[in-house]
Amino acid sequence: MRTPPSASALPPVTSRGAARSARALPSWPLTAGVAGYPFWWLLGLGDLIWPALAAVMTVYLIVRLRRRVRVPRGFGLWLLFLVWMAVSVVQVDTFGRLLGFMFRASLYVAATVIFIYVYNARTSITKDTIARLASQFLAIMTVGGFLGIITPLLSVRTPLAYMLPARLRQNEFVHEMVIRRVTQYDPNAWAPGAPRPSAPFVYTNGWGLAYAIVFPIALAYTFESRGKRRMRWLLPTVILSTVPAFLTLNRGMFIGLGLALAYVLLRAIIFHNVRLLVAAVAIATVAGVTFFALPSNERLGERLETSSSTENRLDLYIETVERAAESPIIGFGAPRPSEIAGMPPAGTQGQFWSIIFSHGFGAAIPFWGWFAVVLRFAWKRSDPVGVAMGSAMLGTAVMTIFYGVLNAALVIIFMIAGIVMRATSDATDTQASPIEAD
Repeated sequence: MRTPPSASALPPVTSRGAARSARALPSWPLTAGVAGYPFWWLLGLGDLIWPALAAVMTVYLIVRLRRRVRVPRGFGLWLLFLVWMAVSVVQVDTFGRLLGFMFRASLYVAATVIFIYVYNARTSITKDTIARLASQFLAIMTVGGFLGIITPLLSVRTPLAYMLPARLRQNEFVHEMVIRRVTQYDPNAWAPGAPRPSAPFVYTNGWGLAYAIVFPIALAYTFESRGKRRMRWLLPTVILSTVPAFLTLNRGMFIGLGLALAYVLLRAIIFHNVRLLVAAVAIATVAGVTFFALPSNERLGERLETSSSTENRLDLYIETVERAAESPIIGFGAPRPSEIAGMPPAGTQGQFWSIIFSHGFGAAIPFWGWFAVVLRFAWKRSDPVGVAMGSAMLGTAVMTIFYGVLNAALVIIFMIAGIVMRATSDATDTQASPIEAD
């Protein structure tokens, strides 16, 4: 019988190695947020889970890293935006708008903490970890999308709805959180149109934004996973997700995916990667065939004929700029009702417009400056998933003109940023100040 090796034969565990192991930041908070998102959605918490998990990550950062928390160069731009955003709270004039401001600010701060956490978790959270989480979120969105197709009128009264007082539930923002629907559809509307899948988001536009972020990453992750067991769920997820995606009729999503494809093609040409180039062309061909095979082509045409959303958005954008000029430095703190009858509030229908109206024209500079910095780091990546992450960053930066990002999509994009901005010396363990730039 073979005897087990003696203790002396085992590799010694050095105090330095033990310290590194003890300081490792666990990945479970990210998994709890992403993989557990349907649970939080059904509870009525939804995106409120991110600030809670960010608080847990903050404790881990303080206890395990102590004086070793690192941030990348360029991170000061994002901190400048956060400070600018916080100052604009002095312009908030009602309690309801203050609640909205606090919710939006909490998501900005949560995404920041999650970014720092991912950036510092250099052994426990890898590129594959984020790619897997993005793919899992795509699977969740796919299930939600098919629910919207099969049962478009389905709604769920969450446990949180029974806990909140009736007066608070009457708030439109709160009501949308505690009464969950799987489509953005009103059969009683003057021109209801076809149901558009939205679960696990409140609005279909949120679904489309997140799809344009996670789909390229899941596709690249599938490409890198050939011959591995996870292909059993990755490949069906990627294929099936295209059905609800096309039926959302999200024009901004199509723009984001088109930009992602163009980014991948450009990187393939620069790297002289023939396989990546052929794969990108094949994907574009399949996407075109799928678009015309499904009723999405006909539905999109009907929507363009019956919807005046493009003209309405333009009118709203003009109003937003004109009114933002009345408080150009720190904005109004929050969106305000439109002066045009029947229009959404000024400072909505796109993160760009929300920022300049709520926080001032100058706040847009560090916000998009931060995206430019992340893209500069992402441009250096040549692996399929790394290139896909860069395409997601580019698509998000452009889609903020059309869509708001203050939902799970913001958290996912900051997870991606945390990976692509890591320094090349990930394994180094030198002495660092409390906050040190790589």
